[in-house]
Amino acid sequence: MAQKKDYYDILGVSRDADQKEIKKAYRKLAKKYHPDMNDGDNEKAAEKFKEISEAYEILSDEDKRARYDQYGHSGINQDDFNFEDFAGGGFGGFDDIFDMFFGGGARGRSSRGAQRRQKQGSNLQYKLEIDFEEAAFGAKKEITIPRKETCDKCKGSGAKPGSETRTCPQCNGRGQIRSSKQTPFGQFTQSRTCSRCEGTGEIVTEPCPQCDGQGMVRRYRNITVDIPAGVKDGNKLRLSGEGGAGEGSAPSGDLYVIIKVREHEIFDREGDDIYCEVPISIVQAALGDEIKVPTLDGKVKFNIPEGTQPGQSFRLKNKGIQHLNGYGRGDLYIKPKIAVPQDLNDEQKELLMKFAEISGEEINPKEKSFMNKVRKALGIFL
Repeated sequence: MAQKKDYYDILGVSRDADQKEIKKAYRKLAKKYHPDMNDGDNEKAAEKFKEISEAYEILSDEDKRARYDQYGHSGINQDDFNFEDFAGGGFGGFDDIFDMFFGGGARGRSSRGAQRRQKQGSNLQYKLEIDFEEAAFGAKKEITIPRKETCDKCKGSGAKPGSETRTCPQCNGRGQIRSSKQTPFGQFTQSRTCSRCEGTGEIVTEPCPQCDGQGMVRRYRNITVDIPAGVKDGNKLRLSGEGGAGEGSAPSGDLYVIIKVREHEIFDREGDDIYCEVPISIVQAALGDEIKVPTLDGKVKFNIPEGTQPGQSFRLKNKGIQHLNGYGRGDLYIKPKIAVPQDLNDEQKELLMKFAEISGEEINPKEKSFMNKVRKALGIFL
């Protein structure tokens, strides 16, 4: 599968381009490649037009753009595309395309009225990677996110401070345009949002120079995230009101922080319990011993019982992970890993042979490998 092109490269804009630059670049390319305006290869032009429209669909939406900036194409899914908009060039239908080709280019500068429509801000997502200990005990982390904010110069009106607005001549201040069509089943009436004032009923005569009449600006913000003790890999934290700004007096969206916990060098986690392998010698396993074992709170003393067998585990209560949104902690399970000695000297071998003899075991140290035993059984002597 061919790798998808970068949306910013498709429109020919930089990654910090504002909405005015993105829209301007899109309108220019859409007009150039629209199939109805090409006398040559219409199929190639249509494919290019769809590619341009797809890029604009993502970069013109603050929520989708934020996800694309962070995750690339993997952060975008099929539901993010409105293919009806692609058919109309991404401007919301036939009227916009007509304006684009026949002189309606000024619409973008006068589309935001002083009384803006109510629309809740977009929700944003951020993937945050943390250490194992931070997940166990909680932490504060500072992150930087791009988001849409209300323009502080025009207070979100889109109008230059001190300027006046006027009634939209296209909808006569209603914000809606009704159209009727006679069908074999009767008259069909449809209402749609006015494409010129975008439902506000008013247009700006002098756009705000800071936001170009959009009422919103894109900024990067530092936000402190309080990570509660006990979070797991994949947990999602909701920061209310930290998403994109809402239009008019509508509330801002939320920010969802998705937690990714790094693996630990010695601890494994299952639920709120943790497991740790601790190496011990054969002598310690046979005779028992007091050793120090690691925990999340530091090393503690632990008594290895006499006759410890491979595969056994021992529980240390309340030494695991804090229960999320609850009381108490999980447990720590110590799993002794019995190390078999290598490169024994003669004295050590002799002592082990005596131990085997006392235990009634028949050991032939000259048989150093399984293959030697196989050769002997088959009568093969080398």
